[in-house]
Formats: sequence, C-alpha cells, structure tokens
Amino acid sequence: MSVRPCIPWPDRRLRTPADPVTDITAEIRAIWDDMIETMEAMPGVGLAAPQIGVMLRLAVVDASDARGQTIRMANPEIIEASAILREHEEASPNLPGVSARLKRPRGVTIRFLNDAGKTETRDLVGLWSTSVQHQVDHLDGKMYFDRLSKLKRDRLLKRAQKIK
Repeated sequence: MSVRPCIPWPDRRLRTPADPVTDITAEIRAIWDDMIETMEAMPGVGLAAPQIGVMLRLAVVDASDARGQTIRMANPEIIEASAILREHEEASPNLPGVSARLKRPRGVTIRFLNDAGKTETRDLVGLWSTSVQHQVDHLDGKMYFDRLSKLKRDRLLKRAQKIK
C-alpha cells in the first residue's frame, strides 16, 4: 500500500467520466488499498480513483469517528436520494486551500460492487451520504464547485489560483 499523489486541478482527467469496472481483481483491490492510504493521509472522508489519476469507477468512503469502517465501491450509483437537504463544507485535495458550503440530500441509497464482487445496496446518511455523493461526482467528471453559482465558482477558483 502507498499514498498516491492527487492530481492538480485543472488536469483534464478531473473532467473525464471514469470507466466502469468489470471485475474485482487483485489489481482493483490494490488500488482500493492505495486509495484508503491516500484518504487517511489527507486526512479525508472519501476518495475517488480519478483524483489520483486512475480512470476507473472506484471510490472509498469512511466517515466513521474511529476510522476503519471504509466502504470500497466499484461502479457506485445513487438510486435514491432524500428530499431533505444537509449543508456541509466541501473541499478537494485536487484544489487545496479552498472550500465551499453545499447542500446535498441528507440521505442516499447507493448500489455498487463490493470487494467480493457482489452487488450491494446501502442506505447512507449525514457525512457518509455527502461523501459518497461527492465521490460519485468525481467519477462523473465533476468537481464540487460545479454545484455553485457561476459567481461563487469563479471567486473560489480565483482564490485557489492566488493560493497556488
């Protein structure tokens, strides 16, 4: 296992939808291991494979207090979302130094291939839900700031440029 570098914005891979995973192999498990190590080193509560330059629909999420509860997901898809919204400050290691408050559904039902290669469905709420939605955005070639108004997005990117 190793910590992998996060690719910097505006790398085109962060705007490219990731490819589906067909089988859970030893290589996929090794990527997940590296992703968990990278997420822990940030520290963060989730990571999508494109963030480290791996263009596969892989994500990891661990919003537990004690850690060690990581959900490994291949091809995650949100199949249901609550109407109740939750506000949370979001950021990305691909664009360090800036963040924004976003509202997302408080709860989601997600379907994915787990590390055993079986289809699994889970209901997630709170930070778990926010993180998995953030990761699915990355897998679709979107960044969290795409959910902001043009004015707020432009200000955030200008602030990020100054920090660089």
